[in-house]
Amino acid sequence: QVQLIESGGGLVQDGGSLRLSCAVSGRIFSNYVMGWFRQAPGKEREFVATISRNGANTVYANSVKGRFTIARDNAKNAVYLQMASLKPGDTAVYYCAAKDFVQADAVFITPSRYGSWGQGTQVTVSS
Repeated sequence: QVQLIESGGGLVQDGGSLRLSCAVSGRIFSNYVMGWFRQAPGKEREFVATISRNGANTVYANSVKGRFTIARDNAKNAVYLQMASLKPGDTAVYYCAAKDFVQADAVFITPSRYGSWGQGTQVTVSS
């Protein structure tokens, strides 16, 4: 079983930036497709971004495209989410997720495809 720990959340003003980190341990990190999801109060968990095992492929939700960037460092067993031009609508608990998969360039946007999840980190954007 892989363990995931998110960090970097906090309170930021409208238009500000944050960088989330997810440290992964317990298995070979490079075997995992990684994703970021978020859940706002009263809403379902939604896809934010995903990155393939080899980092070659990334996919973003339309709502964050052009503002958020997902990246991974396989040497450091970590995945990051750089968030810029934050809006109040981005307020949510952000979760990182991992899915072990053979194909190196695969990505997944559906939460049910991921078998391991972190505990989440709160991001609050004030207007």
